[in-house]
Amino acid sequence: MVLVTIGLLSILWLTQSLRFVELIVNQGISSWTFLTISLLFIPNFLPHILPISLFSIILFTYNRLTMDRELVVMRAAGMSQWGLAKPALLLALAATIFGYGLNIWIIPKSAQEFRELQWTIRNNISGLLLQEGAFTQVQQGLTVYVRERSPDGALHGILVHDSREPGTEVTLTAERGALMQGDSGPRVMMLNGARQERRQDDLNLSVLYFDSYTIDFGGPQPGLEARSRDDRELSIRELHAASPEDYSPTGFRRLKVELHQRLVTPLNHLTFAMIALATLLSGSFNRRGQAPRVLTAVGLMVMVQAAALGTGNLAANDLRFVPLMYVTALLPLPIAAWVLLRPPRRPRTVLSASS
Repeated sequence: MVLVTIGLLSILWLTQSLRFVELIVNQGISSWTFLTISLLFIPNFLPHILPISLFSIILFTYNRLTMDRELVVMRAAGMSQWGLAKPALLLALAATIFGYGLNIWIIPKSAQEFRELQWTIRNNISGLLLQEGAFTQVQQGLTVYVRERSPDGALHGILVHDSREPGTEVTLTAERGALMQGDSGPRVMMLNGARQERRQDDLNLSVLYFDSYTIDFGGPQPGLEARSRDDRELSIRELHAASPEDYSPTGFRRLKVELHQRLVTPLNHLTFAMIALATLLSGSFNRRGQAPRVLTAVGLMVMVQAAALGTGNLAANDLRFVPLMYVTALLPLPIAAWVLLRPPRRPRTVLSASS
């Protein structure tokens, strides 16, 4: 199960990490930061991948035991249906507990760190300024160009165009400079340059040559501290305590559905495991193979998963459908248990009368 889960996660990580390539291209982040932000996204997939991995390896293992006649030997030795299913059920129970740990503690924490890191990268003016050979609009009316950045952090060939003040355009050029962090935010100290200013009400161009000049970028981007929190960042307690007065009707329903999905999703480990066990252990041995039963199990699993998605969408529109989410997850369990408790069907034999 671990190997299958790692394989599926690797495929998903490869496809989803492409979404963050633009951070390297546009924001110039390091490879380590890229790896960190892409790995923080992985725990969101585990609650959905782990039940499918468990279902797949149960089908593979018990199908192999059947085709190698090992289940026949174990039944002949007196093992019951529950005895045969016990290893898979113990693994499913352990995966369920791990799934609750993911949904309650790990995913909210990783989602919070992921959003904070992504928000910081996208709004970090200092990181934007360090791009070489690119015109970057730091904020409305302020554009910065840096020809080269040396390993020690010095900037060479700096050009800044500032039109933040209405009716005034200022262009600054400098041979070299450095990026610094001031009390009010990032600023650039420029050396050996010129400042050109032109006003719309005056056709004259004023030029000032300087040995040292500092331009302030006006502090961090507005709203950086006031980042809105995503549903997946909230803890179970915060989701439960959400009040309709604090959110829009759609936002409140979304929070409540997120709360119940965290409680329902780990049950898929037990549900999918019981579906696989009931399908493969309920019939007698067939030398032609187990393909029909395997396909039946896969079809039932897909139906349950589709029903879970459907009830989740219904609950997002109307919270009165929330109990259906639990019914969808729990109803297959007693049905599969009843099928599993029945003794295996014996093959019918045809008796021929001899004269």
